[in-house]
Amino acid sequence: MLRNVLGKSFRFLGYTVQYGCIAHCAFEYLGGIVVCSGPSMEPTIHNSDIVFSENLSRHFYCIRKGDIVIVKSPNDPKSNICKRVIGLEGDKVCTSNPSDFLKSHSYVPKGHVWLEGDNLRNSTDSRCYGPVPYGLIRGRICLKIWPLNDFGFLRASPNGHRFLDD
Repeated sequence: MLRNVLGKSFRFLGYTVQYGCIAHCAFEYLGGIVVCSGPSMEPTIHNSDIVFSENLSRHFYCIRKGDIVIVKSPNDPKSNICKRVIGLEGDKVCTSNPSDFLKSHSYVPKGHVWLEGDNLRNSTDSRCYGPVPYGLIRGRICLKIWPLNDFGFLRASPNGHRFLDD
């Protein structure tokens, strides 16, 4: 009887480990559901919106200007942030705030991206902490799931004028 109980226990443990590994790989490499918080991406993404983030783009280096990404925060590695990619390595970006009279520009260094929130007046982003290493990107948001009346692919940046083609 003890042998039977031990056998079932080890079988259960084995299945738990197998399914745990499958779930980990799915969330790490394919994607997952993310609840966004904060006002920095308004009007595109509001506080408590639920989105789907796919992770394949970061592995295949397919992140482009205009994509909205989930990134490990450069200020707090325990938290993630949601921002829009404004510049890739080698791109010239405007590093000043929209209200600044004199505009300053810089180039994004190799292996980095420049991130900004869509709500420029209420966003802590690369204008505060500088370019972000590509390795901190966790995934690319491709679909808004909740609220249902806003279900679908995400709209273009309301700050498209900040993308420079120099």
